[in-house]
Amino acid sequence: MKSVYSIIKKPLFTEKGNALKESENKLLVEVERDSNKLEIKKAIEEIFKVKVEKVATVKIYGKWKRYGKYTGKRPDRKKAVITLKQGEKLDFIEGA
Repeated sequence: MKSVYSIIKKPLFTEKGNALKESENKLLVEVERDSNKLEIKKAIEEIFKVKVEKVATVKIYGKWKRYGKYTGKRPDRKKAVITLKQGEKLDFIEGA
């Protein structure tokens, strides 16, 4: 059993994420790669005390990069787009 605090890694602050937050009441967060939608929903509801309507996930595969004669791979990531129920609100940075 995973801890709810190990599932959610960090919030993603991007232009697209800010637009989704303002227009559609959605949040972008980076999550653990092997977590599923039910675990993500439970973690968000338990940590932030909000009601989640829907969770959509996206796997992002790391790019292969060259450093001189050496090649390396950036790590794979997974992000979640979380839709909050009507009337719910969540701000990661208060007063900023």
